[in-house]
Amino acid sequence: MQQLRQESANMAKKIEIIKILQRKLLGQDLDSCSPEELHDIGNQLEISLSNIRARKTQLFKEQIEQLQAKERLLLMENARLTKQFEAQPLQQSTQSNQVVSYLSSSSKSSDIVETDLYIGLPQMRCL
Repeated sequence: MQQLRQESANMAKKIEIIKILQRKLLGQDLDSCSPEELHDIGNQLEISLSNIRARKTQLFKEQIEQLQAKERLLLMENARLTKQFEAQPLQQSTQSNQVVSYLSSSSKSSDIVETDLYIGLPQMRCL
């Protein structure tokens, strides 16, 4: 039981030391630090910053590779669709001609279009 109490006390001390170190790394409670201690903290921060930048660069490279792969797939799909479109110009132009002929024939049958603007309730008009 005594050994467990001693381990618990040691762990509590370690936790307190870690909390103090954390505060110092965050720039808090630096008044009690010696110049050597401040130098060590600065070196630790520079190493941490270097590691962070390296990880950030790695993530950006991976993201660029993923986007380039996606771009290649989209370019291939675009080329496939372009070939498909170029292979069917007669069918499409036939459909376009049918639409144009339908529109022109329907406009001939109804050349008279009423374009008057009325304000108010619609009323029955006799023609």
